[in-house]
Amino acid sequence: MAKKSAAIQRRIRILVAKPGLDGHDRGVLVLARAFRDAGMEVIYSGLLPSPEQVAQMAIDEDVDVVALSLLNGAHMTAFPKVKKQLEKMGGKDIVVVGGGIIPEEDKPKLLRLGITGLYGPGSSFEEIVEHVRGRVRKERWKE
Repeated sequence: MAKKSAAIQRRIRILVAKPGLDGHDRGVLVLARAFRDAGMEVIYSGLLPSPEQVAQMAIDEDVDVVALSLLNGAHMTAFPKVKKQLEKMGGKDIVVVGGGIIPEEDKPKLLRLGITGLYGPGSSFEEIVEHVRGRVRKERWKE
């Protein structure tokens, strides 16, 4: 029987966050449950953390992924701030995915920053979970 690598045996650690002033948490809580049900170790930031708090929590919790969600249109401000703070704090290898209400014209800009996923309402949990798994395997665990 082949020996499994340490990366395969380890669970993905994911921080789910809504940075800034967006108090609509029903969707992000459902998403956190989907990640948990998929076998990931989920940490929820709580409501209204600043981008700096999200980045610090990601570093402190040694997560593989930060999953950001916003419905208030602040994604072009908050998502890049989280990414920049992660890089500043030594977490440039932490995968960042985003979702929420994101207009199509904003997606290429976020993708250039390394923020992928960008799923909106109606996206399947399976698609989101597989996207996260794929990025972690490729970029974090180097499989």
